Amino acid sequence: MSERQILSITGADRVHFLQGLLCNDVAHLDAGPVYAALLSAQGKYLADFIVLARDNAVLLDVAAPLAADLARRLTLYRLRADVQITTSPLLVRRGTGPAPQGAVVDPRHPALGWRLYGAEAGDDGTDWDALRVAYCIPETGIELIPNETYILEAGFERLHGVDFRKGCYVGQEVTARMKHKTELKKGLTRVTLSEAAPVGTPITSEGREVGTLFTQSGSQAIAYLRFDRAQGAMSAGPARVSLANSASEPGQK
Repeated sequence: MSERQILSITGADRVHFLQGLLCNDVAHLDAGPVYAALLSAQGKYLADFIVLARDNAVLLDVAAPLAADLARRLTLYRLRADVQITTSPLLVRRGTGPAPQGAVVDPRHPALGWRLYGAEAGDDGTDWDALRVAYCIPETGIELIPNETYILEAGFERLHGVDFRKGCYVGQEVTARMKHKTELKKGLTRVTLSEAAPVGTPITSEGREVGTLFTQSGSQAIAYLRFDRAQGAMSAGPARVSLANSASEPGQK
């Protein structure tokens, strides 16, 4: 898990500070970690992370390529709050087998197993792409694209990554409107492929683009689709595409 980085948020105001910024409720971290994101004022995804309490700090377990920008953005919001934002030396291990002492449950989905924060990085050899495809779980930098993705279209509600009762946060108005005033017309879901195609390949139907192909495992894949157009024969490059059955929790609302 060398691709992860841990940001440490310390100071007396650390929980209150994050509660006003993140899309999930972080006021009860003593009960366990939560999955959350920082959004833009326009409601678009900027970074996702697992949030947990450790000693006198709140830790953000974030994809390494997004860590520096996330720290910069949090610093801009800090103002006079008693908050310090630093990089932690902790590393991440993860697995789906028996959890070692001190590990925490991945809050997104039980199938994602456990995470352990310490001096070593690594995992237990689980086929994570296969798991993510089976349960339609987006990955930072693949299905989750900064300044482009909307978290409800990416399945954050299903993955326990957003709270609609916690009050205001950055991007809350747009997210709440998508939840309460509209029906999602686009989003992530599982599809079946006749053969592999590159990540990012457009999915078309009757000559019109209806979505994009993302992570694949065997004949299954995660795709971003316009649900009202994803009908009939679809293709992604040379691959024939069809909607998968709903047995493993598709991402469509």
